[in-house]
Amino acid sequence: MATAEKPRLKPPALRPGDTVGIIAPGSPIQRNLLDAGCLALWRLGYKPFYLDSIFDQDLYFAGKTRRRARELEEMFTREEVRAVLCARGGYGCNYLLPELDLDKIAAHPKIFMGYSDVTALLTWFADAARLVTFHGPMVTKDFAAENGLHVPSWAAATIGKERWEIAPVPGSGVTALVEGRAQGILYGGCLSILVASLGTPYEIKTEGAILFLEDVNVKPFQVDRMLMQLKLAGKLQGVRGLLFGEMPGCQQQPEQPYTLEQVLQRVVGDLGIPVAYGLRSGHVERENITLPIGVRASLDVKKEVRLAVLEAATVAQPAAKPAPAAPAPHA
Repeated sequence: MATAEKPRLKPPALRPGDTVGIIAPGSPIQRNLLDAGCLALWRLGYKPFYLDSIFDQDLYFAGKTRRRARELEEMFTREEVRAVLCARGGYGCNYLLPELDLDKIAAHPKIFMGYSDVTALLTWFADAARLVTFHGPMVTKDFAAENGLHVPSWAAATIGKERWEIAPVPGSGVTALVEGRAQGILYGGCLSILVASLGTPYEIKTEGAILFLEDVNVKPFQVDRMLMQLKLAGKLQGVRGLLFGEMPGCQQQPEQPYTLEQVLQRVVGDLGIPVAYGLRSGHVERENITLPIGVRASLDVKKEVRLAVLEAATVAQPAAKPAPAAPAPHA
């Protein structure tokens, strides 16, 4: 008899005045970009908080593995911290997987958000801890940039809106590759990180998913190769719909005689599921869309593409005190 899966853990909703913890789980960060991102969070009404050790550096990591793992756990266990945002991705998040106490994280469910190499943590927390996680903007990348945040999806995901849509808008670039309609669990992230999980204890679980895949600066044949690896590993077999990201820089050369859309259609067009391309979440040029991982969603691909989140990603909590007028972002 199959064992029933545990119910999803939904973190408390984020409210104006809440403290937002900032971590660097992968590569080193720049202080000026962190300052800019913290200022943007203040302007949105939140209290940014980080530990001074966030500026540590060890080779191409933001400090030793133990430092990064303890920083992440501390942000989950600190009572005043209501959400945990990654400052950036960059290589190194995979080192944290065997070091983290997953029971401790599950005992203190909070909004946990990032993309790129953070995908390894987003999917593991979603699969092993059954925690709803968030593929979305990071502090030194999107919050620090002008027009880096897609405000409607950020708000809908973090405050716990019951049902909301990401519908096509003029100039969005979202296109239909294979028409159809499907419902499933929204899941995914950076393609190269998802593929890197195969054959490890942290291997992704894609059965029944509306699978979101994105990446940056990889050539079309490399995208093809990674998709084929997922396909040959059986990871696309139970997927109900596929939604690709903006995929900036994913071309062989400016004069290549084919499009990335053609490459994608060649590899996944025979799956018998709806497929769309161009959603701005993760590595994007502007307005990073927040996608909750682990919630029910529907994908409707016709001439237009609509992604609907069918349930709240967070649960209500009492309103926090208003953020003070002057920033005091770290310990």
